[in-house]
Amino acid sequence: MTKRVTQTHIPLGAPRWSGGFADRLLSPLASFKELASVVGHGELRTDIGDADQIPVHRDGLPSPTGTDALVTWVGHATYVVQIGGLTVLTDPVWSRKIPGVRQRLTPPGVAWSDLPPVDAVVISHNHYDHLDAPTVRRLPRDTAVLVPANLASWFTRRGFTNVVELDWWESAHVGDVRFDFVPARHWSRRGLFDTCRTLWGGWVLSWHDQRVFFAGDTGYGDHFTEIGRRHPGIDVALMPVGAYEPRWFMKNFHVDPAQAVQATLDVGARRMATMHWGTFVLSGEPLLEPVEEARREWTRRGLPPADLWDLAVGETRAIT
Repeated sequence: MTKRVTQTHIPLGAPRWSGGFADRLLSPLASFKELASVVGHGELRTDIGDADQIPVHRDGLPSPTGTDALVTWVGHATYVVQIGGLTVLTDPVWSRKIPGVRQRLTPPGVAWSDLPPVDAVVISHNHYDHLDAPTVRRLPRDTAVLVPANLASWFTRRGFTNVVELDWWESAHVGDVRFDFVPARHWSRRGLFDTCRTLWGGWVLSWHDQRVFFAGDTGYGDHFTEIGRRHPGIDVALMPVGAYEPRWFMKNFHVDPAQAVQATLDVGARRMATMHWGTFVLSGEPLLEPVEEARREWTRRGLPPADLWDLAVGETRAIT
């Protein structure tokens, strides 16, 4: 039975969003000259000779036992989160190729045919590596879809009937699971003339005392501390660790691995699960460096090794 998404908290005086969200940018976007320079010098490409060393475990999707919540990394920013009796997809991308970059380096860690019925989808923002139209078309049109402000119409134009859009700090429920939309330091654009017309952010999924934080795409900032203050007791932070070089170009909108570890501590999460590496080539760092640097930073800080979930593509961990 389809689970309806219900919006449960709208702050008084919530904006109509007619003017877009350029005022939410905390750093200027790259100029055309800067973009041309970084592309022209090949700084957004890297050698893919180590692609065969990216670990892939394609063993199927396990089912939760008891009250366990499961997180399974499909690749890039796509996770299957099984929590509170729901199967939730984060930024689902099963396509072999997305616009503007070479085809994916590793296959999706879970075959589409191995997915149970999808109860809900959360979208962090509308960039092509996070909002993939061919994958979305594979979903039943009554799937519950939770999206940033001003993005609902993208789904309703495609026939989706169970969509809610949220501003930062707003929440909704699907079944017994609460979905809170939280800030990120990023931006949005899908075409030539829609820069920052839709919002961007992350999600906190809560069921009883289980909490999963999905950071989406983000630069480092004090929003992490505020997320942790408002949502204490996060069990695991699904954190991006890749797409950070060249640093001068990426630093405002993508954390590097050390910042990802710090952000995990800022939100008060016990564990960090890595993502946003090993799938699409979007930047200049070596393919394996993001997860290697995350491990080094985790060790440098003396954090428990078992609490770093440096997952292989397709690997699952349980929140018991």
